[in-house]
Amino acid sequence: MTKTDGADPQKDSAQDSKQESQKTDIKVSVIGGHRLKGETIHERTLTASLIGGADIDLTDIDIPDGAELRITKLSLIGGVSLRVRPDVVVEVHGIRLGGVKDDGPAEPGGPTVRIDAWGLIGGVSVSRG
Repeated sequence: MTKTDGADPQKDSAQDSKQESQKTDIKVSVIGGHRLKGETIHERTLTASLIGGADIDLTDIDIPDGAELRITKLSLIGGVSLRVRPDVVVEVHGIRLGGVKDDGPAEPGGPTVRIDAWGLIGGVSVSRG
C-alpha cells in the first residue's frame, strides 16, 4: 500500500517488495482501543484487546485493484470503525454480538478490505469518503 500524495511511487527490488508483503502488524492492549492510519498498515493487521475497539482510517492510501487488505480484530468488548474510499469493497467475517453498518461501494470492482471481527460485544461500522 502506498500513501496518496500525488507522486509516483518508486518500485523497490523484487525481494524488498516480497518482504514488505509478508509483514503483519500486531497491536495488543489490555484496556483501550487502537487508532490506525493507512500509512502504518500492511497487508495484514491484527489488533487485540480485552476492552477497546479499533478506529481505522484507510482513506489516505492507494490499495491496488484486485489487492486484499486483511484486518483481524479480537476483543471481548469493542467494535471496529472503518473509513475507506468510495470504491473499496469491504467484506466482514467473524462472530460478534453487534451488527454491520455498510452502505456498500459506490462503484463496482475495486480493491477489497477484509475485516475478521471476533468478540462478544461490538459491531463493525464502515463509512466512505
